[in-house]
Amino acid sequence: MTDASEFMLVTPESVAADPDAIEVLRMWWSKNEPVMSVKPAFNDPLQFGHMLAYAARHMAHGYAVRHNHDETAAYNRILEGVSEVVKAANVRTVAEPTTNTGGNA
Repeated sequence: MTDASEFMLVTPESVAADPDAIEVLRMWWSKNEPVMSVKPAFNDPLQFGHMLAYAARHMAHGYAVRHNHDETAAYNRILEGVSEVVKAANVRTVAEPTTNTGGNA
């Protein structure tokens, strides 16, 4: 069994110190599919697209640091994955019932 602490993420200090910070997305890989909690917090969806692009760049860097991947190659593989999903005809949104769990997402 995998150590759960390996997958724990920490809120950056700069975010914790910012009273105006907004959490817009949490993502998990569960039962062979992505599961997420989203908050469409921006007036213009373009801003969320910018966030996704930044996330892809940062994740490519993470693959380079943690798994010794070439950063550019990792970025291109990430974009390849994005392209596959964008082109897929079988991607759909399934909303789970809403429950109040006390989170801010």
